[in-house]
Amino acid sequence: MKVLYKFGFFIIVFISSTKQYAQHSIKMDVELNPTKNTLSVQQEITFFNQSDDTLKTIILNDWNNAYSVKNTPLAKRFSDEFYRGFHLAKESERGSTNNLNITTPDQRLLIWQRPEKNPDLVIVQLNEQLLPKQQLTFTLNYKIKIPSDKFTRYGYASNGSFHLKNWYLMPARYENNAFVKNSNNNLDDIANGISDFEIDLKIPASLAATSDLASEKSAAIDGFTNYRLSGKNRTDFSLIIAPKSDFVSYKNEELEVETDLKDNKLDEIQKAIIIDRVVNFSKNLIGDYPYEKLVISQVNYERNPFYGLNQLPSFLSPFPDEFIYEIKFLKTYLNEFLKTSLHLNPRKDNWIYDGIQVYAMMKYIDEHHPDTKMIGSASKIRLLKSFNLANIDFNSQYSYFYMLMARRNLDQALGDPKNSLIKFNEQIASKYRAGSSLRFLDDYLQNNAVANSIQEFYKKNQQVQVSRTDFESILRANTSKNINWFFSSIINSRTIIDYKFSNVTKTKDSITFSVINRTAAPIPVPIYGTNKGVIVYKQWLDIEECDSTFTIPRNNIDKLVLNLKNEVPEYNLRNNWKKLEGFFPNNRPIKFVFMKDLEDPYYNQVLYVPSFYYNLYDGLTPGIRLHNKTILEKPFIYDINPSYSTKSNNLSGSAVFAVNQNIRNSTFYNARYSISGSYFHYAQDASYLRLNPSIQLRIREPNFRDNRKQLFSFRQIIVNREQSAFILDNSPANYSVFDARYINTKTEVTNHFNFVSNVQISGNFGKVTGEIEYRRLFEDNRQLNLRLYAGNFLYNRTQSDFFSFALDRPTDYLFDYNYLGRSESSGLFSQQYIIAEGGFKSKIATPFANRWITSFNASYSIWNWIEVYGDVGMLKNGGNNTKFVYDSGIRLNLVTDYFELYFPVYSSNGWEISQNNYNEKIRFIFTFSPRTLINLFNRKWF
Repeated sequence: MKVLYKFGFFIIVFISSTKQYAQHSIKMDVELNPTKNTLSVQQEITFFNQSDDTLKTIILNDWNNAYSVKNTPLAKRFSDEFYRGFHLAKESERGSTNNLNITTPDQRLLIWQRPEKNPDLVIVQLNEQLLPKQQLTFTLNYKIKIPSDKFTRYGYASNGSFHLKNWYLMPARYENNAFVKNSNNNLDDIANGISDFEIDLKIPASLAATSDLASEKSAAIDGFTNYRLSGKNRTDFSLIIAPKSDFVSYKNEELEVETDLKDNKLDEIQKAIIIDRVVNFSKNLIGDYPYEKLVISQVNYERNPFYGLNQLPSFLSPFPDEFIYEIKFLKTYLNEFLKTSLHLNPRKDNWIYDGIQVYAMMKYIDEHHPDTKMIGSASKIRLLKSFNLANIDFNSQYSYFYMLMARRNLDQALGDPKNSLIKFNEQIASKYRAGSSLRFLDDYLQNNAVANSIQEFYKKNQQVQVSRTDFESILRANTSKNINWFFSSIINSRTIIDYKFSNVTKTKDSITFSVINRTAAPIPVPIYGTNKGVIVYKQWLDIEECDSTFTIPRNNIDKLVLNLKNEVPEYNLRNNWKKLEGFFPNNRPIKFVFMKDLEDPYYNQVLYVPSFYYNLYDGLTPGIRLHNKTILEKPFIYDINPSYSTKSNNLSGSAVFAVNQNIRNSTFYNARYSISGSYFHYAQDASYLRLNPSIQLRIREPNFRDNRKQLFSFRQIIVNREQSAFILDNSPANYSVFDARYINTKTEVTNHFNFVSNVQISGNFGKVTGEIEYRRLFEDNRQLNLRLYAGNFLYNRTQSDFFSFALDRPTDYLFDYNYLGRSESSGLFSQQYIIAEGGFKSKIATPFANRWITSFNASYSIWNWIEVYGDVGMLKNGGNNTKFVYDSGIRLNLVTDYFELYFPVYSSNGWEISQNNYNEKIRFIFTFSPRTLINLFNRKWF
C-alpha cells in the first residue's frame, strides 16, 4: 500500500510539474532612457515545444518594429483607413527594434531574419532540431525605440509618460502544426504563446511604473528605481511609466483593480461601489480571474470606447455621470479581463471575445439598469416622445448598429478574421452583433445554456490551449437542440434573416397563420401575441415550423408580432406584424418626424427638415425637405425639396425617387434605379427643368477592406430651358442626352487612382471621353497630382459651343456641377473653378473645342498646402489647326475639394501675374456640401 501511495504521489508531482513546465519562460532586464525614448533589453527565452512537431525554426512577435518604416502592414492599414499621421511622422516619432543579437547558452549565434512583407516578425533558425516536449534556452539583446503615442495611443506621450504594449520579443502562438503569423494591424490581437515572466525594470527615480504583473519596488539608488515584475501563464501584460501615477487601486475579496479612468465628478466611494459591482458580476457570469491584479487605463478605453450618446460632452449627455463611468468601466474591464485571461487566437477567434464581452454588457444592463433607454433621460422629454429613437431600450441599440451595416450590404461574417473586417464592423457592428447573437441563442435554448457554456469554456481555457472549436463543442453539449444553424448561418456566413406573416385568419377562439422565411436562412424565430401592447403569448418557432401553418389560442390577442424584442438579428422588421382588428389590419399611419429618426416598423415616417440653397439667380432659397431616409437604409427612398427663390420670387426645388437593390454574396453588390428632377434658374431671367432617370450598378472587391470600387451608370438627361435675353450663344432651349459612364477608383492616403470613361449620345452630337487621375503622397511628405483627360466628338452638328469640350470652364449642359453663377462670363462668380474636362485654371483665348481635346494637369506640393501646378493641352476646332496651350501657377490647397485658390503665373497668355486686373484671373473652389463632408468621414469607417 505504501508503494502505491508513493507511486501516486510521484504521479501527482510529475503531472503538476509538467503543467507548470509546459509553457515558455521569459526573463528580462530592461532599462528605460526617457530622454531618447528607448528601452535597452537583455532577455532570456526558454522555449518549450508543447506540440507534437519537430521544430526547425521559432517565430517571435516583434510588433514594435511595425513602426520602423512606412510600408509595413501597420502603415498600410493606416493608409487604408485614411490616417495621415503615420505617413507624415518624423523619423524620431516612429518606433523600431534595433541591434538584435540572439545567442545560445554556449555563445553560438542563432541566425534570424525578418520576412520582407512582415518586418514585425522574427524567424529564428535553430542550430539543431527541437523535438516535441523539449526545451531550448536562448538569449536576446536588443534596443527598443518607442514610437509616439499619437499613432495608436501606445508609446511615449508629450507629458513624459509611456504606455507600453506589445513592445518586447515574444514566441508566437503555435497551433495546427504552425506558428501563428499575425502582423501588427493596430487591432490588439497579438497571438503570443503562454509564458511565465520575470522582469527587472530600471527607470529614473522621477518616474513610477504601473503594471498588471505582480510588482515589487526597491529603494532608489543613484537616481534610479528598480521594479521586480512577475507573472505566470500570461500571453501579454501592460506597463505604464509616468512622472506621476494617476492610477488608484481598488481591492475587494476577488481582485485588485488599478485604474486611471477619468471622471472628475465622482468621488472615490462612488467609483469603488461601481468597480466592486462590475468585478463581482464578471466573476459570477464568466469565472474567476486567474491573476491578482488588473489594470484598466484611460488609454484602454479610448482605443475601444463605448460608441453611443454617452460620448457626448457632459453638458449634452442624457446619462447620469455614474452611469457613464459605469458603462465605460464595464466595457473596458470586460475587454481587458477577456483579452488577458482567455487564451484564444485573438485574430481568428475574435468573435468569441466580442460575443462574450457584449453579451455580458447586455446582461449587466438587464440586471442593474433594466429601464434605461438608448438616449437616456432624453427619452422623457415631451418633444422627443414621438421619436422611435426615444422608445428604444438601451440594449436594443446593439442590433441597430449591425442593421446599419446590413442595410448598406457591408456587414461581414462574425467568424471572419479580425484583420479582414472594415473599421466600422471591427469596432462596432460585428462586435455588437456577436453579443446580440449569443443573447439570441441564450433566449432560444433557455436554462442558462449559453451562460453555463461560457463558464465551462473559460474554465477549460485555464487548463489547456483552446479555440473556437472547443467553444462550439461545449455549446452543443449543453443543449439537446440542434444548433448547427447558429454556426453555419449566424457565425460563419453573412446570411440575412427576414420572416413575414402569410395567410392570417382568426376565429373567436383561435388564430391560424403561417410564417414565410424570405431568405431561407434556417433560423428559429419567436412569435408574440399582444393585447394593447402587453405581451399575452410567446412561442419559439423552430426551423422546421417556420414555413408551416398552425393554430394558437386567441387569448384576446389583437396583434401578432414576429421577433417583437428583436432577439433575432433580423434584416427587416416592417413585415413582422399583423393586426387582428380594424378594417385595414396593416395600414401604417403617417407620422411626421423632425430631422432624423430610427426606422419605426409600425408607421410610415415622413421626415422633415429646413433646407437652404444659394445661387446667383435664385438668391437664398429656403425650403423644406420631406423624405423617408431614416438612420437605416431603405429599399425605396424619396426626397422632395420644395423651396422658394427669394430673388426670382417663385417656387423652385428638387425631388428624387430611388429603389435600392442589394445583391448579397456577389461582387456586383448594388443596383440603384432612380428618377430625379430639379427646377432652378440658370440666368437672371430664365429657369430650367431637368429630369434624370438613371440606373447605377456598383461593383466591389471580394475583400471588403479593398478600397477599389467600380460603378456603371446609365442615365437620360432631359432639359427644358427658358430663353434668356442675357445669353445669346445659339444654345438649344430643349435637349436630351443619353450618358453612359464607367468609373474605377481606388483611394487611400498614400495612393489614389481614378479612371472614368464616358459616352454621350444626343440628336445633334455624340462624344466619348476618358479621364485618368493619379495622386501620390511620398515619404518626404510631398504630394504629386496627375490628371489626363481626352475627349473626341463622334459627330457634331451643333451650331454653338454649348456642347463643346471646355478648356477651363465647362458649360455644364447636364447640370451636374454646383455652379454658383453658371452663366457668368465675368466677375467673381465666373472665377469659380470646377475640376472637369480640360482642367485649365487660366482663361485661354480659345476656351472650347468642337472636334477633340487632350489635356494634362499636374501639381506638386512645395510646402504644406502650397503647391505649384501646370497644365498643357491640345485642342482641335473644325476649320482650324490644332492648337497647343499651357498654363502654370500656384495652388493653395487649403481644404481639398472645399476651399482652394489658384493664382496663374505664366500661360499661353504670357506673364499673367504682371497683367492688368490680375485679381479677375484668380480661380477658386468653394463648396459647401454636407454630403461631401460626410463622405470624408465615412471613408475612414466604411
